[in-house]
Amino acid sequence: MRVERCRFAHRKQRLSRIIALVNQKGGVGKSTTAVNLGAALAAQGSRVLVIDSDPQGNTTTGFGIEKHGLQRDIYNVLMQEATIDDVAQRTELEKLMLVPATINLAGAEIELVSALSRETRMRQAVVPVAARYDFVLIDCPPSLGLLTINALTAAEEIIIPVQAEYYALEGLSQLTAVVRRVREALNPTLHVSGVLVTMFDGRTRLAMEVLDELERFFPQQMFKTQIPRNVRLSEAPSFGKPVILFDVKSRGSQAYLSLARELVETRVHA
Repeated sequence: MRVERCRFAHRKQRLSRIIALVNQKGGVGKSTTAVNLGAALAAQGSRVLVIDSDPQGNTTTGFGIEKHGLQRDIYNVLMQEATIDDVAQRTELEKLMLVPATINLAGAEIELVSALSRETRMRQAVVPVAARYDFVLIDCPPSLGLLTINALTAAEEIIIPVQAEYYALEGLSQLTAVVRRVREALNPTLHVSGVLVTMFDGRTRLAMEVLDELERFFPQQMFKTQIPRNVRLSEAPSFGKPVILFDVKSRGSQAYLSLARELVETRVHA
């Protein structure tokens, strides 16, 4: 009950926005968005916590954190062996902290199956620290398993990155069904606040057709900003940097700065 009262008070004051980046398809830009949206928000003055909840740890790598040297990560938080403060790492951006992930997280799905409050471990960890941040971004794995359910239970909002490709809508009906079930059973204020088109090339007919189709599927939730295909955006992770620190003038960097401004201006309707 105490956790729920704290969570209610946090919602009422709207001290932060907790956002899960979700799509069960891989390769759609979830981790790229977690890194670069988080960095853009921090560069524009927001206090940001990014939580890597994907065993691949791409968001961790994208911030230049060496995974092999980590003693503890989000796995230990979900197992209630550590707190977010115990594992959070500083980044090159003064206002951005990262909760890293390593391959250890791969075992969490199995270990949580028989655990008490298995769907709410992330929420229990985030609630005590959320008020210190303007945004908490949770990068989810490309699945709809317990790690993603934990993120959906902790979050108030969802951003769905969708690649501008032929199969863009494939699986989205399943995702929205899971969101609906989580909202009904675990988290009544959860909602999709935005659908983000990634790897977009407006010069191609296919990309424009996909955009039109997505706008029909999510008529009220499309971000105005689209993330373009951009070489500098693809190169930045190999240098362990968000693209705004790698090449701030690049199209990818400017797109994420635009997205951050759009997100800040978006009012939450919980």
